[in-house]
Amino acid sequence: MSLDTIATGSALPPLDDARRQIEICNACRYCEGYCSVFPAMMRGKVFSDADMLHLANLCHNCRGCYYSCQYTPPHEFALNLPAALAEVRQASWEQYAVPQVFARAFHEKGVPIAFALVGAVALFFAALAALKPESGAGFYAYLAHSTMVAVFVPAFLLPLLAIAAGLRRYWRDSGGGAVRLQHVLGAIGSAARLRNLDGGQGQGCNFERADRFSDRRRLFHQATMYGFLLCFASTSVATVMHYLLGMEAPYPFFSLPKLLGLAGGLLLVVGCAGLAWLKTKADPSLGDRRVWGGEMAFVLLLGFVGASGLALYAATGTGLVGALLAIHLGAVMTFFLLMPYSKMVHGFFRLAALVSEEGRQPESRAQVGARKKSLRS
Repeated sequence: MSLDTIATGSALPPLDDARRQIEICNACRYCEGYCSVFPAMMRGKVFSDADMLHLANLCHNCRGCYYSCQYTPPHEFALNLPAALAEVRQASWEQYAVPQVFARAFHEKGVPIAFALVGAVALFFAALAALKPESGAGFYAYLAHSTMVAVFVPAFLLPLLAIAAGLRRYWRDSGGGAVRLQHVLGAIGSAARLRNLDGGQGQGCNFERADRFSDRRRLFHQATMYGFLLCFASTSVATVMHYLLGMEAPYPFFSLPKLLGLAGGLLLVVGCAGLAWLKTKADPSLGDRRVWGGEMAFVLLLGFVGASGLALYAATGTGLVGALLAIHLGAVMTFFLLMPYSKMVHGFFRLAALVSEEGRQPESRAQVGARKKSLRS
């Protein structure tokens, strides 16, 4: 399936329309300071499918270019570059998902799919918990550690392998080249700061306040991203403590897994609630309307993972632990299983686009001089 075969409701297929708009933008160049899309665009005059794929995944949908553009509707050019690139970007994520039909179904009907799956998986864990282990403390009094490992390891690794296969194809199709350490470090630095959401001048973006700048999306996005990373760090530290140090759960409050997990859960809840709120205020016509529900479902699911984890911890020592454990594990497993098909893939694809962009940057004079000096020596 090519990107142009996915129906979007526009007069032109997504690649053709996005290419038309990029060519007009490249002739104007008024928005050169906004994000990574514009300096990348200015390197060329003719844009191949690979170029368009790269530009679309560089775009963070900050929408600043739309509100600065003199060629938006009712002008005859009718430019809406944020929506055009969003359609190409979304189509690429669906094309590289395996199987593709799952990604398309989730993005169009994400909320009922996500929470029906949470309920089904929670019932599965509730049934497992009915077979209580003979021994165990904390959560392991309800579900054996070996059972959790046997269920979650494949549920985590198999979706990651599916994402890796899609990324490999994306890298090839978007013209990605050789990767160097400095490219990766530069891309990680950009992603860590969410540089492409600062409006180019550090004022923020125009996602939810039209022609007025706001830094709220960047802050909520950072809370979500770092909350997720802290939760992942909590699980990783607990794994090291369990298997390498012989320190088995449950852990006390002032332990690294607990502190990382609580901080991560709180940031996830705050960040996801903020992003969901901003999404209700943003103009849906400046994104891919078709997938609004799937994007909202992803944010709500990720926030529910954090909220259910906090609720589970708060219920420690009460009769609610069994039910809340099943609900939390159901949410976590649903999140893992849906990773290749939900907007979670945007983190992987955008980081890959940023790495690729770092590799495409023209060398500075100092870099050229250093390279020539090393060749002479």
